[in-house]
Amino acid sequence: MKVLLFNGSPHKDGCTFNALSQVAKELETAGIEAQILQIGSKAFRGCTACGGCKATGQCVLGKEDGLNEILALCREADGFVFGSPVYYASANGTLISFMDRLFYTGGQFLAHKPAAAVASARRAGTTATLDEIQKYFTINQMPIVSSTYWNMVHGGNGRGQEAAQDLEGMQTMRNLGKNMAWLLRCIEAGKAAGIMPPEPDRGARTDFIR
Repeated sequence: MKVLLFNGSPHKDGCTFNALSQVAKELETAGIEAQILQIGSKAFRGCTACGGCKATGQCVLGKEDGLNEILALCREADGFVFGSPVYYASANGTLISFMDRLFYTGGQFLAHKPAAAVASARRAGTTATLDEIQKYFTINQMPIVSSTYWNMVHGGNGRGQEAAQDLEGMQTMRNLGKNMAWLLRCIEAGKAAGIMPPEPDRGARTDFIR
């Protein structure tokens, strides 16, 4: 099994990376492969709503920034963690542009797979950021993985060593990794017993004006 962890911070080795690394270590201890992908320092454009992905299954912008390669990784992955620093009580804009396109183009590759959001901040805005990221999961039939506190760490200005001093935050990340590993094992056991994800009802789509 494999979990992809997305670092939405432009600081490759900053607080968000430190938090994700704690999650990854626990996953690997449990025998689950973990790969951290650097997203926040790349130039992911926002979705242009062109609809091209509906015909091809590929994002028309994906050749420029590697999104289509990441889609291929998501297809084979079993779980996901999306980490972001807090910018004005919100997630990193690059990460959100990435997630808009990732879920719109390849949501079917993520559906029914466990996911977690992680937020990093100097002080505040973490819960709003977690809520923002988790909305992608709840519209896409993805179980949300929780911990012993909200999935956040605190440290200033991308300095990863400050997040490491947040002892409860690091503990929260370790417990998040343990819970992700446990849920993945439960899903694996369920599939072995013949329990598969349900087929959703489709077809009803109502606009507010009619």
